[in-house]
Amino acid sequence: MNDKRDEHDGDEHDGDAHAAQTRRSRKVVEDMVDGLNLHVIDGQEKWWHANATWRGPAGAGLKSGVKEFQDAWQRPFLAAFPDKKASDCIRIADGKFVAAAGYQEATHRGEFLGIPATGKKVRLRYMDFWEIEDGKIKDNWVLLDFVDLLRQLGVDPLRGAGFDQGDWNPDTFDTGGAAWPPRPDEPSDDPNNSGNRDNRGDKKMTD
Repeated sequence: MNDKRDEHDGDEHDGDAHAAQTRRSRKVVEDMVDGLNLHVIDGQEKWWHANATWRGPAGAGLKSGVKEFQDAWQRPFLAAFPDKKASDCIRIADGKFVAAAGYQEATHRGEFLGIPATGKKVRLRYMDFWEIEDGKIKDNWVLLDFVDLLRQLGVDPLRGAGFDQGDWNPDTFDTGGAAWPPRPDEPSDDPNNSGNRDNRGDKKMTD
């Protein structure tokens, strides 16, 4: 009897520790994204390990260490899109891992990927996966929809050969015609779409 009670108590303790780690991991990422939305570059060391790895897609590349991440991605991206703002449609945290999917909204004011400034307003879809260690980000795996972004800037890298070319529209989320998720301050016509939510069911935006 005592053995069963002790085992149950241990499970509860492990569950509490995991939940606490999840909350800490979520907080690190939330604070970091808030900083990025305020265009903080110098000072990101508060949330990243000095030797953290940022694993971007082709065209962005892998950045070893927070300084390379700042100088070889954050600064050029901010120069090209100086009003950028990230909005998470989904954010999930579990222990030392945090994941998000959403989009950056921005105006193309500077050269990016060889394309001169167009002045166009764009949305760049992304997915992020972070690993937290000792209260800071250790690894960040990043997917960016550059094909869609380039199309919005007037360049089609698929030269009309994409499977979605027949009805492609930069204002739709995908070929199924799903609209961009509404911001929390925008009404939704879909009764099943109550805005952006995290894994607790609360509305979540990285404003």
